Amino acid sequence: MLESATPVTPVTFPPAFLWGAATSAYQIEGAVREDGRTPSIWDTFSHTPGKTAGGDTGDIAVDHYHRYRDDVALMKDLGLGAYRFSISWPRVQPTGRGPAVQRGLDFYRRLVDELLAAGIKPAVTLYHWDLPQELEDAGGWPERETAYRFAEYAQIVGEALGDRVEQWITLNEPWCAAFLGYASGVHAPGRTDPAAALRAAHHLNLAHGLGTVALRSVMPARNSVAISLNTSVVRPLSQSPEDLAAARKIDDLSGGIFHGPILHGAYPQTLLEATASVSDWSHVQDGDLGRIRQPIDAICLNYYTPTVVSAADADSRAPRADGHGASDHSPWPATDDVAFHQPPGERTEMGWSVDPSGLHELIMRYHREAPGTPLYISENGAAYDDKPGADGSVHDPERVAYLNGHLTAVRQAIADGADVRGYYLWSLLDNFEWAYGYEKRFGAVYVDYASQQRTPKSSALWYGRAARTGTLPPVDAAE
Repeated sequence: MLESATPVTPVTFPPAFLWGAATSAYQIEGAVREDGRTPSIWDTFSHTPGKTAGGDTGDIAVDHYHRYRDDVALMKDLGLGAYRFSISWPRVQPTGRGPAVQRGLDFYRRLVDELLAAGIKPAVTLYHWDLPQELEDAGGWPERETAYRFAEYAQIVGEALGDRVEQWITLNEPWCAAFLGYASGVHAPGRTDPAAALRAAHHLNLAHGLGTVALRSVMPARNSVAISLNTSVVRPLSQSPEDLAAARKIDDLSGGIFHGPILHGAYPQTLLEATASVSDWSHVQDGDLGRIRQPIDAICLNYYTPTVVSAADADSRAPRADGHGASDHSPWPATDDVAFHQPPGERTEMGWSVDPSGLHELIMRYHREAPGTPLYISENGAAYDDKPGADGSVHDPERVAYLNGHLTAVRQAIADGADVRGYYLWSLLDNFEWAYGYEKRFGAVYVDYASQQRTPKSSALWYGRAARTGTLPPVDAAE
């Protein structure tokens, strides 16, 4: 196992390695009714009683829409070289159809210009779960038409920003959009239909393929198009045939269902067989797999914690401990015979185990899965119970240790031959953490939600030093 302790020899990264931080539109922007923006599925979901902790919403979030210049200045002060943000689809194309609202696009034009002036490389994610509500009313991702609407939206944004933004990501974590949104219902739009979730996954894949073509039709050839996947690092509880079969099912549903068609032009046969009781997969039309399998310039990987599974005990009625929120409905279609287990050891405030070796394992898997394709870590981070001290400073040594361990794992993967080009810390700012509301703090920068004051935590100062020097500082160097 990779250790999180500071190595004796300094861990140094390649000179061109990209040091960034990441956010998403609904989690930070606020201004949900300004400049023509209309509701997304997350506006509707968060305003539905009982769906989010404390009834929290992203109506104001951390007010980045009005404070973006200060936030960019903060990134510059920290020494970050890149910033990954997402576009709010309903801010740009309020109904999910037709022409853009220029006031919405103008916000992102201003943000990109501010980043470039600060020497920070922008990376745009087109979809981080905020589907326009009108498209959900028409059926959402389980409907094929949504993929074509996404391609139209991708072209609009590509035309507006493609001359200045070189790094593009079509979708963030399509697994969450499909299975937390349409199977377990813990994310927007809150539906609980496993067959619809499988259709949604396919149409998200189709959206990626169509969107990639749309982007390339309007952008310079130098631009990179990628997708961010949160493929689980699945570990069987034992090497028994039953536990290995359980791990295969979860691996297919978290990874193979996306990288199968995107990288290889086919869904895993084991996936089709395992989900036959839920879907006959007739929603996959002739030509779809070719539309999905577009040449890809990079693969972006999001990692937080490994997943441990076994064959379920027929007599067990234990809650599903998969780390994806409480629901009577599983996000894993056709897996009643699979049990999830919490590994021992340190945990974050999310209840997720801290295991940097899983990140190394994930990187090396995609190094083998897509040889020659550059890799980025587009999300990695941890939630802790951060509180300001008497002097107003915020010390988070647990997050510093977490980042040190995981960045050490990234550097080891590079040493082992993986072409990892950059790392985006999740997240730049404390923000609206989806169904958890404002209870969980992932930010390297503390946000007082009442005053909106930003205070860099110890982890931000530590990470900023790493970004400026290309070397991981001692874990006690952030104070």
